[in-house]
Amino acid sequence: MYAKYVELRDNKRITDYRVAKDTGIRRSVFSDWKSGRSNPKADKLKILADYFGVSVDFFLDDDKGNV
Repeated sequence: MYAKYVELRDNKRITDYRVAKDTGIRRSVFSDWKSGRSNPKADKLKILADYFGVSVDFFLDDDKGNV
């Protein structure tokens, strides 16, 4: 999931700081996902999906290609 988030973020040429500011998701949450300390909860996935204009399934489906 984190790799897909990074792909979307990088395609928009924005930072975790910008995503955090725009969505209300703390930057530390992104760090926890990256390190594997935690997995995203459904509410956070929905916020990110809406923010990036993709479906929640985009993050969950390992078989999907690039954005």
